[in-house]
Amino acid sequence: MPGADRRKMQEKQLLNHTADKERRLLLGRSNHAGNLSQPEKKLQEAICVLLVELCERFTFFGIVCNMILFCTVKLGYRNYQAAIVNMCFVGTSMLTPVLAGWLAECLVGRIKLVCICMFLHFLGTALLPVVAFPFEDIYIDRRHILHTLTKREQKIIFYFALLTASLGIGGIRAIVCPLSAYNLEDCGPKELLSFFNWFYWLINLNSAVVFVSISYIQQSVARNLGFLIPFVSVLMAMITIHMVRGEMIYKPKTGSSLLTTFGVIASALKMCCVRYHYLSRGMANWLDHAKENYGGQYSETQVESTKSLARLFPLFAFQILYRTCVMQIPSGYYLQTMNSNLNFSGFVLPVAAMNVISIVPLLILVPILECINSCLFSFKDTGHSPTIYIVVGQFSATLSVMVAGFSEIHRKHFPQVEQMLSEEVLLVSSMPCFHLAPQYILLGVAEALVTPSCSLLSFRLVPERIRGISMHFLTLFNGAGCFMGAFFVQTAHAGTQGNWFPHLLHEGKLERFFFFLASLMMVNTLGFWTIAHRYNNLNQEYTSEFRGSLPEEKLLKHEEAIKHYDSVLESSPILPPMEKT
Repeated sequence: MPGADRRKMQEKQLLNHTADKERRLLLGRSNHAGNLSQPEKKLQEAICVLLVELCERFTFFGIVCNMILFCTVKLGYRNYQAAIVNMCFVGTSMLTPVLAGWLAECLVGRIKLVCICMFLHFLGTALLPVVAFPFEDIYIDRRHILHTLTKREQKIIFYFALLTASLGIGGIRAIVCPLSAYNLEDCGPKELLSFFNWFYWLINLNSAVVFVSISYIQQSVARNLGFLIPFVSVLMAMITIHMVRGEMIYKPKTGSSLLTTFGVIASALKMCCVRYHYLSRGMANWLDHAKENYGGQYSETQVESTKSLARLFPLFAFQILYRTCVMQIPSGYYLQTMNSNLNFSGFVLPVAAMNVISIVPLLILVPILECINSCLFSFKDTGHSPTIYIVVGQFSATLSVMVAGFSEIHRKHFPQVEQMLSEEVLLVSSMPCFHLAPQYILLGVAEALVTPSCSLLSFRLVPERIRGISMHFLTLFNGAGCFMGAFFVQTAHAGTQGNWFPHLLHEGKLERFFFFLASLMMVNTLGFWTIAHRYNNLNQEYTSEFRGSLPEEKLLKHEEAIKHYDSVLESSPILPPMEKT
């Protein structure tokens, strides 16, 4: 019995020792994996969000970069139809983040919507290779080839793939990697401008890699399998989201929404119509009609937030035509390049590779602008605003479109030669494509100056609670610019019987379309210049106009007034009964 008891004691000690060892091992693992310091956790989240952003942009630019060539050669579209499809896809991809944000907030939920959008993105990028697959080149035996898709079936699958991919893009941009996920609330104007500069610098560096590599693969090496690269990039994004799904899905602060903003505007308009004769009595702003104090349905905080956002609507409106000019890179400029001589010392350059010329100025200018912002300007002392960057950038875009018109006239003076593009022989101008470089460079300079500055103003000049909504509105107006570009192309082609946007460039007058767009852009630039002073002060707008009208601030003022009134009553004599009556 003593031996058996001793044996049981030894087994019990061994089990306790093993359990303690496993517990220490698990505790060490949990401390290593889960108990990260706050800076390490924020850094991990920022890196993961940035990786997903770059993967998503990689797929997006991979789809866009040679869409016009694919539509014209593979699907048999005319030039203006291919340009419209390309611009509508870009515009839809800009508008779907707003829709996805509303669905996540009101109907579906963020986690569920992320899974749905990732599936849609996966489905869209997986269907694109089906449209591009060379069925006609695969033989079952000597007599029969693999069943090919008809043109109608190809177009149906193509449009369905673009729609599902754009819906997936919207969910990823709105939920997984919104700007709010980068914790910018405590940043000053200088830090915000620096962030936006380097953020767009990384995105454009990514797009430069895409335009060089994917466009060459799609056009020269394996044109029918090029869409597989966006498919692989989506897999990378899915893996990244799966690895850090707990920290990746950003949860915004509650308190304001896009529906609330639209509701305030609609309520104010309704009350203005009902009480038109009271419009100018005792109200500094027409949006005040939406306040509960004046018979509306919304609190003072919600209305004041909407008023601060409404101040940015002129800024947003002047970005529509600018975005239309930028959309000439994947449409009008692309067609010019496709109809120019791409041979360079025996090597045929990819058409989309010319887009890199517009990206190079941005990659060079961002470090220079950082030095200028750090050395010459002090936001706290001078209240400097980047509106001057926007004016100069829009003027640069005007010059770019104007130079494109003169380049088109110059291009048609060269004799035509045959050129092989995606196994199709095309008649193109013998002018080297590098003669088109100035218009790409000018538009690249415009992007380097305008896009970060507009993002800064949209983010900085509104209260913290509606900064995400402000960026949504900027996205909405940018998307409207893409659709306006498609509308201009359709109108120019229909109104001139194809002369201003021809299928064969040497037989039409594409330069007139560019000159028309340049004249509109010049008026747009002058118009923004006249209102730029409204956005000159980045530090006092919110504090002087908005904070003074918050309920908390007004409550303090009322309390001070009551105290002053009480002190006056205490110091004044009591009125006689006769005067009271």
